[in-house]
Amino acid sequence: MSKTWAVFKREYLQVVRKKSFLIMTVLTPFLLGGLMLVPSLLTMKGLGVKKVAIVDGTGGLETAIADGLAMRSGPLIARGERGESPMSRQPGLSSLIQSEYVGAAGGNVDETTKPLLDRLYSGEKERRLDGVLVVPARAFDDPKLPLTYYSRSATDLIVESTLGRVVNAALQRQRLAARGVAASEVDSLLRDLPMRAVQLTKGGEQKPGGKMNFLVGIVFVIMIFVPMLAYGQEILRGIIQEKTDRVVEILISSMTPMELLSGKILGMAAVGLTQIAVWMAMSAVLAVYGAAIAAAAGVNLGQFLRADLAAWSVVFFILGYLINVCLYAVGGAIVNSEKEAQQVIGPLMIVMMVPWFLMSPILMNPDSTLSTVLSLIPVYTPITMFIRVLVSEPPFWQLALSVALGGATVVVLLWATAKIFRLGLLAYGKRPTIPELWRWLKVA
Repeated sequence: MSKTWAVFKREYLQVVRKKSFLIMTVLTPFLLGGLMLVPSLLTMKGLGVKKVAIVDGTGGLETAIADGLAMRSGPLIARGERGESPMSRQPGLSSLIQSEYVGAAGGNVDETTKPLLDRLYSGEKERRLDGVLVVPARAFDDPKLPLTYYSRSATDLIVESTLGRVVNAALQRQRLAARGVAASEVDSLLRDLPMRAVQLTKGGEQKPGGKMNFLVGIVFVIMIFVPMLAYGQEILRGIIQEKTDRVVEILISSMTPMELLSGKILGMAAVGLTQIAVWMAMSAVLAVYGAAIAAAAGVNLGQFLRADLAAWSVVFFILGYLINVCLYAVGGAIVNSEKEAQQVIGPLMIVMMVPWFLMSPILMNPDSTLSTVLSLIPVYTPITMFIRVLVSEPPFWQLALSVALGGATVVVLLWATAKIFRLGLLAYGKRPTIPELWRWLKVA
């Protein structure tokens, strides 16, 4: 144990004492935040002001469309230039939209639309359109007729969906008005009720559910995969370097492969956990600030925090992290170079990311046979079982069994890595086959 501790301490201190480690530990959260925030800001800025013409084949939606845009974006209605009909600006996620209403009742919708389509690419820049929305003449009578949106981009999804909602709401108002419903009552009749998700436990306790739990599950999976990819590669390179550097033969004469690799793997794993602990502390400060702002807005974030959830998140995070880096260690013990390692790690990565690919069915149905079986497969246990704890209430025996299986898997992987590493030192220039690996595990 003392030799393992000596290797552990050397691997740990060798990394954490570097200035690059300290700098990247502090800067990484800001870099990741920038990578998420900057594209969003650029996307919002790139949307700009969209000039859209609305060709109304029914001829009776002008006021309803103007009111609908105004309600969605606030009282920002102004008369258009050159005497055009009302224009509305819609900030935020729905972008800024300037709408030009063109009535086509009793006329030919196609003929009315054609000159507007020409303005998508030609004409003065001030009058050039970004899109044209066409409402069919029989929209009131035939609900199966589609609205048609023309634009220069095939993915102008935000403007398309926004205008679709506004025009459909306008059609609904007009249909109700045609049946004698007062205009003042239409909005109250069509107003949606908010949905509140509640998780009911077996003991009758009510816990908040919904989108927040979904987001927490995704964040947890990312927190396991990102450090695993970073430090798993470091462990893999370190073990390959130990094999290619023949000094390791001298080290093996003074300690067992299990002591050497256990100290090395756990030391590098501790480096990753240290970095993550710093990030969590920084996140906690930000979370306190965010909670204060939410509380001022009347939102109680404390309802989403549970003591048992925090404890299980730590347990399953450590298990998941150790299992994944140990898998990388096994890969490093098998191969003799980084080039060979890429051929081994590729299939291994696909296997490890199965819970990520199955995230939606697990979150949507955490007590299904698929979720239960995956949560008891040691390699998938940490991620799958934590998600089940997050969104449901799995039996305690399954939780205890998953933790026991996870711990046993870490020990088995360390043992297998040491056995393969020991005989791999004697195999020069040849990567072992699966049957050979099995024989090594049996005889080493």
